[in-house]
Amino acid sequence: MSRILLFNKPFNVLCQFSPEGARQTLKDYIDVPAVYPAGRLDADSEGLLVLTDDGKLQHRIADPRHKAPKTYLAQVEGVVSAAAIAALCAGVDLGDFRTRPAQVRAVPEPDWLWARTPPIRERRHIPTSWLELVLREGKNRQVRRMTARVGHPTLRLIRTSIGGWELAGLAPGHWREGRLPSGR
Repeated sequence: MSRILLFNKPFNVLCQFSPEGARQTLKDYIDVPAVYPAGRLDADSEGLLVLTDDGKLQHRIADPRHKAPKTYLAQVEGVVSAAAIAALCAGVDLGDFRTRPAQVRAVPEPDWLWARTPPIRERRHIPTSWLELVLREGKNRQVRRMTARVGHPTLRLIRTSIGGWELAGLAPGHWREGRLPSGR
């Protein structure tokens, strides 16, 4: 049986077990042998990371060809217009590739959200908005590049789900055992 861990990756933690200078890595939080991340989150992104000891499952989760939906909450600079949301939904030309269509909607700031250390940079005269984005691909820094392309740079990015796995109830820096979602 595959071992699956669901981890809430804090800000500024690298998605690797091997040390890299003084930076924190998964090893600082997870003392479980032979599990590896299925996909990555940039150091400046937070939220759900799935780890497993099953190489085939790891590949299936991470490979965009399998189109596992990944849900993100993005705090972005400015008030997001309907046109910007429509552009994100249609797919955005990022120069080196065009993103697949995404599901995107404006949402209120989550009431369950933890404080980030350090806090995001706030500008007194520039408001922020929250977006929920569901992608079925996961290129390097894709959400950040997409929101910037439509004029709303991402200030904070949190992945809340991957396929049937959810972040709900998991504090930053903590993990719990997971199971294969039903239907797999």
